[in-house]
Amino acid sequence: MPPATVESMTSPAGGTALDVLSHVFGYGAFRGEQADIVEHVSAGGDAVVLMPTGGGKSLCYQIPALLREGTGVVVSPLIALMHDQVQALRAAGVRAEYLNSTQTLEERSRVERAYIAGALDILYVAPERLNTPSTRSLLARGEIALFAIDEAHCVSQWGHDFRPDYLALSDLAELWPDVPRIALTATATEATHREITQRLSLGNARHFVASFDRPNIQYRIVPKRDPRAQLVEFIRAEGQDAAGIVYALSRASVERTAEYLVQRGIPALPYHAGLDAHLRAEAQSRFLREDGLVIVATIAFGMGIDKPDVRFVAHIDLPKSVEGYYQETGRAGRDGEPSVAWLAYGLQDVVQQRRMIDDSTADAAHKRQAMQHLDAMLALCETVQCRRVNLLRYFGQDSAPCGNCDTCLEPPAVVDGTIAAQKLLSTVVRLDRERNQRFGAGQLIDILRGKETQRTRQHGHDSLSTWGIGADTSEQRWRGIVRQILAQGLLATRGEYGVLGITEASGDVLRGDRAVQLRDEPEKSPRARATRKAPAHELEPAAAELFEKLREWRAATAREQSAPAYIVFSDATLREIAVARPTDVSALGGISGVGDKKRAKYGDAVVDLVRAYAALGS
Repeated sequence: MPPATVESMTSPAGGTALDVLSHVFGYGAFRGEQADIVEHVSAGGDAVVLMPTGGGKSLCYQIPALLREGTGVVVSPLIALMHDQVQALRAAGVRAEYLNSTQTLEERSRVERAYIAGALDILYVAPERLNTPSTRSLLARGEIALFAIDEAHCVSQWGHDFRPDYLALSDLAELWPDVPRIALTATATEATHREITQRLSLGNARHFVASFDRPNIQYRIVPKRDPRAQLVEFIRAEGQDAAGIVYALSRASVERTAEYLVQRGIPALPYHAGLDAHLRAEAQSRFLREDGLVIVATIAFGMGIDKPDVRFVAHIDLPKSVEGYYQETGRAGRDGEPSVAWLAYGLQDVVQQRRMIDDSTADAAHKRQAMQHLDAMLALCETVQCRRVNLLRYFGQDSAPCGNCDTCLEPPAVVDGTIAAQKLLSTVVRLDRERNQRFGAGQLIDILRGKETQRTRQHGHDSLSTWGIGADTSEQRWRGIVRQILAQGLLATRGEYGVLGITEASGDVLRGDRAVQLRDEPEKSPRARATRKAPAHELEPAAAELFEKLREWRAATAREQSAPAYIVFSDATLREIAVARPTDVSALGGISGVGDKKRAKYGDAVVDLVRAYAALGS
């Protein structure tokens, strides 16, 4: 008998996978490898799925969960995200619930009874809860359609987001050997991919690896000078109604940055683990429901958001790894619209990150791995080639220059920095060998520029042979040179104060055996430029006006339901309605994102609005 196909596979309630895609989720066709994944998992096969954020990973387990008998159990590490995902599924007519620590005993009991009775299509569970004997006993009392392990990269002990509770998920294969398992992530190098497969006992799984490219995201990295002022300029260039996330390294920086933005007329809220839980929940709720709000968050604290219309993600501190950077920037543009990933990066970032690694209590292997992660992030920041090519290469994928990142749009000049590097390294050597002294970048630059200060006078640095030999170069330019030389491994930080010392590679430069190429950075930061306007602004005037009226209706409807606006309809769906102008409810069936439940719930209101608009124009 030939294997079942997506077209022929039916759900317990009747209907094929394509029927579920159309009638429940409102889409006319699968994208990329979605159809193959749905077919494989629905037939009982295990799968490992690597797919970028916004690529449609959720449908890869949601549809099989609806096609198979029983309840699809989804393992998700972000409790805050569960509520939004469940709310969106319910809006589409799916019987979805979650079990986590935010619920009362009565709420948990209600969900447990529904699961045992077979009245749930999908159940979200945190890994910590799934690993408890009580939850496993509960699951054994019902019928499981599949296990979906979301954010599967959390199983990697070398990764940026390791969660120990993920390691215990390998037991699922032994406890429920006949239940298919699908592990999914948007962030995995080849090494992490292998680790997911091994640690989750998915050796016999079929692997689906999509391109990690997010062509709608424009990557920009700028030299850090006055990061908060640069951030304000960037946000204003993006438009005051643009929703965005700003990442900072510390809680104090988060607080100060949010306050700085508010003082300059940009609505912003802080979000970090040190805030009261009620304040965090309120900040997240407002971010999901309000247009033009900026959330400022710590890099280490996961933002459990599923908001599709985040127009920018900004970093004012250097991320610790490319994986972390990719995942955080991936929260922009989930709706496929043009978005920006902006990063301000400076010398102090490099010194601070390396000192944090050196001072950590981790063993040598973890420190070595952390330094490799940092070096890869520095390579991305310092590249003079296409950012996207560099980023995808890190994940083992090839790409042509994108023509859309900053280095493609404004290619940086490359200059011979060998002499400047020799001046700097010679100063470091002379201080160490002649004076038994080591200093940070600021003191070295003062020596090179011949700047008389209390410290240079105190230590008699004006008598060094390198005193003033870099006076023709500005302090700002020297800081950029130091940063790039650090990134190239020609300098290293030492000790708790982050003083600079030479490396094995420094000798080659000092002897003239190695040339040093540097980015020729401008003395002033380039002006922030707005992204390419989204298609919403490219609509014909009449359609654009109708689109805005539909957005107003959606905002009011969402407020009435205490739900994020995107759960009603996405911008892409409203845009399609504005162009098509359906005058009866049945015509909404051909609009992407309008499933049966939403058409029944909102169809009359949408059609009435379209008719009223048409009447005004006639």
